[in-house]
Amino acid sequence: MDEAFPGAVTDSDEAFWAALERLVRESEVVIDRHRGSAHPRYPNIIYGADYGYLRDTSSMDGGGIDVWRGAGGGKRISGAIVTVDLVKRDSEIKILLDCTEEEISGIMSFHNGSEYMKALLLRRR
Repeated sequence: MDEAFPGAVTDSDEAFWAALERLVRESEVVIDRHRGSAHPRYPNIIYGADYGYLRDTSSMDGGGIDVWRGAGGGKRISGAIVTVDLVKRDSEIKILLDCTEEEISGIMSFHNGSEYMKALLLRRR
């Protein structure tokens, strides 16, 4: 952001979102945890939106770049989440696709619900 104009959208902001759009557009979205399903290791944690990854991409955990897909079911980028996981000792980006405000709120609660993981939301303007 421009220091003289807090909240202003900069060329680098636009370039980031354009690059992310291209990555999403050119990748297959694979959903491996559907809305309403339980987390594989923590059965009391339920997914409030579809969760998966972009095929043929890579992230810190060795898998594809994570995505949350909302009820819209498409590839429109609503934002991104940056997470810090103190158990795995890593940080990742998770792309929000066609998520409503309610879904985003639930996803943020999902990631901030324990002392071991924290998340920050990057909103698409």
